[in-house]
Amino acid sequence: MSRTNDDDSFFVQERDRLASEITSGFEELLSLTNVLNRQVEEVFSMSAEYETVANLWNSFHQIVQDQDEPPSAGQPGEIEDGRTTPLPAGLPGTGTHIVTDQIKEKPLG
Repeated sequence: MSRTNDDDSFFVQERDRLASEITSGFEELLSLTNVLNRQVEEVFSMSAEYETVANLWNSFHQIVQDQDEPPSAGQPGEIEDGRTTPLPAGLPGTGTHIVTDQIKEKPLG
């Protein structure tokens, strides 16, 4: 009978040891999951902050892209060496923005 008690006590000790290992493993997993959750929340909050900056750069890109496109008919031209060349569209506040819709050109000749 003493052998059965020794076996039971070994079994109980091993069970307790494994249960404590599992418990500490779950505690570590919970702690790491909380850290990950906080970092994901930080990423989402930063992405919301960068959204306004991204929209600003997108607007800037659209303005620059619109300037690179050839002007449509009816936009004013600049006469150099007898040729008509398109004027840049210009940005308000930079001194290159054209307020009037029509500029009368002098006939060549």
